[in-house]
Amino acid sequence: MDEESSTTLDQTAEAAADTPPAAAQEVAQDVALELASDFERFLTGLLRPWNAYQVAIALGLVLATYLLTRLLAPRLHDWMRTLTGLPTWRMRLLVILHKRLNLILFAALIWPTVWIMREVTWPSRSYMLAIIAQLTLAWLIIAVLTRLIANKFLRAIVRYAGWIWVTLSILNLTEETQLLLDSAALDIGEMHLSLWLIVQGAAILGVLFATARFVTKASTDSIKRNVEISPSMQVLLGKLLQLALYSAAFFIGLRAVGVDLTGLAFLSGAIGLGLGFGLQKVVSNLVSGVIILLDKSIKPGDVISLGSTFGWIEALGARYVSVVTRDGKEYLIPNEDLITGQVVNWSHSNDFVRLDIHFGTAYHDDPHLVRRIAIEAALSVDRVLRKKPPVCHIIGFGDSSVDYVLRFWIEDPTGGLTNIRGNVYLALWDAFQSHDISIPFPQREVTMLRAPED
Repeated sequence: MDEESSTTLDQTAEAAADTPPAAAQEVAQDVALELASDFERFLTGLLRPWNAYQVAIALGLVLATYLLTRLLAPRLHDWMRTLTGLPTWRMRLLVILHKRLNLILFAALIWPTVWIMREVTWPSRSYMLAIIAQLTLAWLIIAVLTRLIANKFLRAIVRYAGWIWVTLSILNLTEETQLLLDSAALDIGEMHLSLWLIVQGAAILGVLFATARFVTKASTDSIKRNVEISPSMQVLLGKLLQLALYSAAFFIGLRAVGVDLTGLAFLSGAIGLGLGFGLQKVVSNLVSGVIILLDKSIKPGDVISLGSTFGWIEALGARYVSVVTRDGKEYLIPNEDLITGQVVNWSHSNDFVRLDIHFGTAYHDDPHLVRRIAIEAALSVDRVLRKKPPVCHIIGFGDSSVDYVLRFWIEDPTGGLTNIRGNVYLALWDAFQSHDISIPFPQREVTMLRAPED
């Protein structure tokens, strides 16, 4: 772009700053005409011999890059498959370089070409190739760095935004683009809302939210490693830190682009009132989650029973609690149900759990022997505690058996309750079989009466 057009655009930008809102469309038309004139001069410049030579050289380098990629990419892929034992980050870096092999090869070819042309000819005769080389290198760096972003959607947004920004910067079109975006505006009261303001706000908020997310994750991991903080308080501190950082990022981003936050006070009050009526359940679950974290009634790792659901708490969320059962199902229980319902926390104050097993034996079996054999059978199971020994009591004389209850303790309810009961029942069965103790079952006698003769 020549000096005359740059001066003209600067004058247009200064005029746009003082232009009333009604003339914003005329400013946009002037900028569009200037850009069209620049593009026309660019096309005319391509017809010059040395510019045409540079375009031909660039196309030749593109063809050479295509052929080299077809030749080297399969071999590089086969070589990568032979590598074993490499750290994950090195293998990931190799995969990124393999996917961007075409850009790497093109940059490796065009930069030496630019240096050779600058030494052999005048620097102005390699100007277009130098721009292409700068664009290629910038695009390659952005493509590699954005691979560090795990979220695919966010990665795509950052990558394309970075490509657009470096392209406009290298081509010296940032001022024209800014002026064009700023001319498309809408005035709401005293606020001047333009496309340029929206782009600025999106970029600043994106950077601030990414920073807040990184700080939140690092701080939460540090809190979780602190064994002096209880699990429930770890979750509460993480949630409060996340809320504070994201709120600060949002308001700082709005202030950075010049948005007046005083006008949001009334709007936020109206929105809060509407949400209070329309989202009562959601708000109730949020408040219930905070109460659960504060009173430490449940925490991650606790074994709970709520109705027919029995499992251990996997995570405490803002709206629900994740409970994983023994069969692998994950129940998302609203926080309100844990506050208002009756919850059995098997490991609230300690991990000791007592289990009862009911059985019966025949009347001719010695009850003293039965009690001793039942206790020994329970102690033979691995998970049954010996420091809290089992006990066996007679609880009644039934119709066909003497009824007993066997009580024993475990300290690992996360290992399951049904399986330990089954193991103790199996040990009782084996012990009774070896000592000829019978387990009676109800029997009935049926008498068939003959019908009287007529």
